[in-house]
Amino acid sequence: MLVSVPAPSIAAPAADASDRQVAFTRWEGGPALRTGTRTGLRLRHGSLVLQDASKQRAYRGTTYDVGSWTSAPVAPGFGFTQLVASWSALTPGNSWVEVRVKVAGGRWLVLGRWASSDRHVRRTSVPGQSDAMGRVDVDTWKAASSASSATSYQLQVRLMRRAGASSPSPSVSFVGAVASRLPSSLPAVPAPGVGAGVVLDVPSFSQMVHRGEFAQYGGGGEAWCSPTSTAMVLGYYGRLPDPSSYSWVGPRTDPWVDEVARRTYDAAYEGTGNWPFNTAYAASRGLSAFVTRLRSLSEAEQLVAAGIPVIASVSFSSGGLYGAPISATAGHLLVIVGFTSAGDVVVNDPAAATSSGVRRTYNRAQFEAAWLGGSGGTAYVIHDDAHPLPASPGNW
Repeated sequence: MLVSVPAPSIAAPAADASDRQVAFTRWEGGPALRTGTRTGLRLRHGSLVLQDASKQRAYRGTTYDVGSWTSAPVAPGFGFTQLVASWSALTPGNSWVEVRVKVAGGRWLVLGRWASSDRHVRRTSVPGQSDAMGRVDVDTWKAASSASSATSYQLQVRLMRRAGASSPSPSVSFVGAVASRLPSSLPAVPAPGVGAGVVLDVPSFSQMVHRGEFAQYGGGGEAWCSPTSTAMVLGYYGRLPDPSSYSWVGPRTDPWVDEVARRTYDAAYEGTGNWPFNTAYAASRGLSAFVTRLRSLSEAEQLVAAGIPVIASVSFSSGGLYGAPISATAGHLLVIVGFTSAGDVVVNDPAAATSSGVRRTYNRAQFEAAWLGGSGGTAYVIHDDAHPLPASPGNW
């Protein structure tokens, strides 16, 4: 459904998009991963795997062999106030990975404990972590105060498998992080660019048709905007879960949405909106996937023009996004699938009551305010080999 909306009245912003400081750093494949320090790991076909792991740890009653990879310090060139990590891992059997960050002057803090399955290990963030430099808020490192920032960081990924050389090893092929410092004011809304008139054929799934389903995974469909958006993008690339993996769901509408919700569920957060858990699941389906922040809709247009839909995190108060299926939200995920010729934003909004109402068009200025003003332009970028990333402006 395409919804026409009136132009909003928005005060002139005081900042330029160039004031939005964002830097994405990735380590992917053998040459990049060799720049880090390895303990109990080796590289196999461009991925980190366990070998001769001499360290062990006990976790939830099981002993695991442990190996670690630690990056060299990264200085993004500005004092950053937030950081979100991403990774691509395979976790066969009773194996899992833990991703940690240490900013200069701080200690190691856990950003996530992840496995693709929930059979052996609870996929979880770790609440209650802080040091003199900052704290972890679910999936995001945040500086200790609005007046403080960090100048550099290190990432570490720890690979675990049930103790014993016969147990299968997890593997990690990519780890990365986006560091950012954003002004309080919004940039001027950019004129339509390379994405104008491009609309991608992303399938439409409604989270609301799953109301009341499997409430143990974050409250059921009414709370599943993130996994439903992820499922839509997986469908676009032909990478939805195999039917055998969601046989537990039974005969329901779009049962793969239930499966994605289960595979992105964060036990401590008690929800499915953990940003890197969603991209890690997409990566486990054979795609390249990471969390970043975009500076404006111009950057989203570059991705859409390259055939890459963008999952965006928005928030808005009543009247803040005309034509939306919900009146207000403190946080909501949807898919940017294209742009009209006039530059308005075409989305798949999973909050629609049915799949036929998922496709909508939102006013360009209102959408950018809801996105940049809400989450700072947070986005899941998921793509396949047939749709490579365009030239990087530094945040992908």
